[in-house]
Amino acid sequence: MLYIYMLGYDVDFGHMEAVSLISAPKYPEKQVGYIVTSCLLNENHDFLRLAINTVRNDIIGRNETFQCLALTMVGNIGGREFAESLAPDVQKLLLSSSCRPLVRKKAALCLLRLFRKNPDVVNVDGWADRMAQLLDERDLGVLTSSMSLLVALVSNNHEAYWSCLPKCVKTLERLARNQDIPQEYTYYGIPSPWLQVKTMRALQYFPTIEDPYTRRTLFEVLQRILMGTDVVKNVNKNNASHAVLFEALALVMHLDAEKEMMSQCVALLGKFIAVREPNIRYLGLENMTRMLMVTDVQEIIKRHQAQIITSLKDPDISIRRRALDLLYGMCDVTNAKDIVEELLQYLSSADFTMREELSLKAAILAEKFAPDLSWYVDVILQLIDKAGDFISDDIWFRVVQFVTNNDDLQPYAAAKVKEYLEKPAVHETMVKVSAYILGEYSHLLARRPGCSPKEIFAILHEKLPTVSTTTIPILLSAYAKILMHTQPPDQELQSQIWAIFNKYESCIDAEIQQRAVEYFALCQKGAALMDILAEMPKFPERKSSLIKRAEYSEADTAEQSAIKLRAQQQPSNALVVTDQPPANGATSPVPVGPLSLVMVPSMITTEDHTSTDQALSQQNGSLTKVDPQHPSADLLGDLLGPLAIEGPPGATVQSEHNAVSGLEGGPDAVDGSAIVPVEEQRNTVQPIGNIAERFHALCLKDSGVLYEDPYIQIGIKAEWRAHHGRLVLFLGNKNTAPLVSVQALMLPPAHLKMELSLVPDTIPPRAQVQCPLEVVNLRPSRDVAVLDFSYKFGTNMVNVKLRLPAVLNKFLQPIPVPGEEFFPQWRSLSGPPLKLQEVVRGVRPMPLPEMANLLNSFRLMICPGLDPNPNNLVASTTFYSESTHAMLCLIRIETDPADRTQLRMTLASGDPTLTFELKEFIKEQLITIPTAPPQSPAPAPPPAAQATPQIPPNDPAALLAGLLS
Repeated sequence: MLYIYMLGYDVDFGHMEAVSLISAPKYPEKQVGYIVTSCLLNENHDFLRLAINTVRNDIIGRNETFQCLALTMVGNIGGREFAESLAPDVQKLLLSSSCRPLVRKKAALCLLRLFRKNPDVVNVDGWADRMAQLLDERDLGVLTSSMSLLVALVSNNHEAYWSCLPKCVKTLERLARNQDIPQEYTYYGIPSPWLQVKTMRALQYFPTIEDPYTRRTLFEVLQRILMGTDVVKNVNKNNASHAVLFEALALVMHLDAEKEMMSQCVALLGKFIAVREPNIRYLGLENMTRMLMVTDVQEIIKRHQAQIITSLKDPDISIRRRALDLLYGMCDVTNAKDIVEELLQYLSSADFTMREELSLKAAILAEKFAPDLSWYVDVILQLIDKAGDFISDDIWFRVVQFVTNNDDLQPYAAAKVKEYLEKPAVHETMVKVSAYILGEYSHLLARRPGCSPKEIFAILHEKLPTVSTTTIPILLSAYAKILMHTQPPDQELQSQIWAIFNKYESCIDAEIQQRAVEYFALCQKGAALMDILAEMPKFPERKSSLIKRAEYSEADTAEQSAIKLRAQQQPSNALVVTDQPPANGATSPVPVGPLSLVMVPSMITTEDHTSTDQALSQQNGSLTKVDPQHPSADLLGDLLGPLAIEGPPGATVQSEHNAVSGLEGGPDAVDGSAIVPVEEQRNTVQPIGNIAERFHALCLKDSGVLYEDPYIQIGIKAEWRAHHGRLVLFLGNKNTAPLVSVQALMLPPAHLKMELSLVPDTIPPRAQVQCPLEVVNLRPSRDVAVLDFSYKFGTNMVNVKLRLPAVLNKFLQPIPVPGEEFFPQWRSLSGPPLKLQEVVRGVRPMPLPEMANLLNSFRLMICPGLDPNPNNLVASTTFYSESTHAMLCLIRIETDPADRTQLRMTLASGDPTLTFELKEFIKEQLITIPTAPPQSPAPAPPPAAQATPQIPPNDPAALLAGLLS
């Protein structure tokens, strides 16, 4: 059987025989039974229950061979039932001083697997001291296995295991000094490198080391590791020593060691990036990128800039990518020009697979650290010229905004794009940029030689036959603008442009045809054309989406986290589209706050001084009024499509104290309304994404992200069985510093009984905490539970109130009901309050199959064939609660093909409250109210008092009612 399974075939027979072999008294049979069972069966297999007692007897028995077989199988399979039944016995084996090290090693690894499956198997209160005792073990095999267990425990809750910290440092000191290390645990002269790595990994879960003696001892050990590691010829020794070294570097960064040790780390990495071995160079570049997360190290890393730039030309593409990421992360105002120029030179010879990423990062660096706007325009135009195929639309959209909003830049930009257009071969993206800028601002060059309207038109029109249909509309707009700016009118130019409009009036492309027709008609208006085709208005102040796009396209978490952290810690000189342009050549950007990937909830522009003052004067926790109006639409909207650039606060507003409180609303509500800062701070923490949309998505599925901001991500995974639910909240710290003062308070409605496990006060850096939540549904209701969650990061104290997706439809179970059972049930439930009928108006118009899919997503099973009218839907489901147990619900929806905005809904069940609540729930899903955020539903009135709409007996819908009455 095992051989057949190893060949790749499914083995669905003989499972019982394999399990029965486990209880055999002889070793060969028992061994075969354990091996086959652990390979063929998974943790949910029913046959495993039959073997639990036998496995337990082997574990608590005195035969060490049988103990090892049993521990190996339990460790391989895991499972909740094994964890609940066997964990105490495995713990006793691990702590037993009479057991051989071989058994204790397996017991530690088995307990680790059981803990991962069910963290409750390890009682934190009683286990911490025992864990500390295990770290005094002299046998390195048992110590290595115990350290693996400790890493899992402290990652889940480090506060309970503070007593283990000095023991870990003592173990690391013993290994570093090679004290009492058996020869069999020495690998190429390195004392147990695996144990060293695990020990340093465990230490990284403790936020700080307060004891000065322990801290000094640890730094001495780390210093010894840093000083004693060098590159040798033996590959295996290199691998082991580098594993220890890079874990030591991570620990040094975590502990934020003194600057001298940081300099030593960077110098060591500088040696690595200069060696010939590509793997070592790769590791050096990668870890130097990680070092960027530490403050005050960037200046030291800059000393190696020349060597990093040399790595851009390495034959190995993975090393070139790491060098590019490192250059991107270490760039600032002082070295931006040099790095961007190097990237532009490298662009010509770069690998095609890297050009898009290279172009994007060069554009971002040029924008963030530009000394003046003219330099920025030069860089972007060079990028488009050298790598046009790899330039995204976002890049040239951004140039258009800067040129539009800075009057002094407009003549310079127009002259530069004209120079590029005069080249024999021009990329289409360059034609787009040039057409827009010359259409708007070529009249500013009219007095220069070679820049008359006729000559500008000739340069542009020469490119028309070479471009695609997406560029022609921009050229037509440019022609109309040139014609409008030509004063006095030039008849010859006018006739040329009109002829082009006439030609494209019959174009098959609707966009081109519409522009040609409309521009031709507008040109007949003479002087009125000046007002219609006036210069584009200024763009609202906006922050680039290029930065956001680059952050989320990073493939490696080290570079991503380094750049994000630097963005949060350091102010940026990123260019901001502003309505107050500086003089050309001066330092143009107005410094703004730290770059953020978060959408800012309100757009307070420099024109709205009143609202700005109000926002700054709001008391902490009060609601800031958000202007619901969007920026007015303009011609650029259909010229360029949507600009993928988020709007930040005004550049003149250095910090906003627009504290917002309250429960998050619907899709149209501002996401920031879920944030309640409780102390004065420079920057209000804002959520990432729409909280209401996340909630509604989780109402339809059982796992996903409930809330996210720059510091934390709250995910949910849920299981629903009858009227019980088990949710697990995943609280993930996204940063390299701990989140403290973490609190979670459940605000359950009256119909739900909820029990949340203890939430730790601190979430370690880069760690994820799991908090189980038990839910019991007592009775039907549409009220929603709320999670009141708060934490502190640095000076930011954040409080957020989130709706939990423990909603009515989670306690439904779809059930098919055949006609012979449906109709007797339907007739037996006659009239209010058990059967309610309502004509629902204002329904979202949707085809019948789409409505059926919507009902299916809420666990209502469509029963086809029960209603002879094809425009009607019949559905059934079972509702579970502690008061009603399993209650059958029957639904009938009658639609009008002539008017999809209304329908008649009839709902019946054996409980009046359930009938009313489910009817209202379905009605809410069918009706869209875009302007009002959803409110917490009011308590349901008694169903008996619910008024049923009166329908005239001659109504066509009333005649259909007889089908199922």
